[in-house]
Amino acid sequence: MRMVNLLISQLFAVAQWSLGAGSEVGMGALVWLLIPFVAAVAAGLWGSWAGRTRKVRNDGPELDGYARFRAAMEKPHSGT
Repeated sequence: MRMVNLLISQLFAVAQWSLGAGSEVGMGALVWLLIPFVAAVAAGLWGSWAGRTRKVRNDGPELDGYARFRAAMEKPHSGT
């Protein structure tokens, strides 16, 4: 949070220097509106990445291993 406040204060100082001291309220509001805008863009990128179509895998080796496991478990145990 400290880095965000530092960044905003630096942007605010640049805005004051370039536009004059009278627009400080408007620039402060614009800087604070950038935070949800960046969050929305990041959420959109993450959503498009999370919802992508993934390559379909063949389940053959996993099912073969499971069949071997079941066969081993169904074998009668020798009495000791």
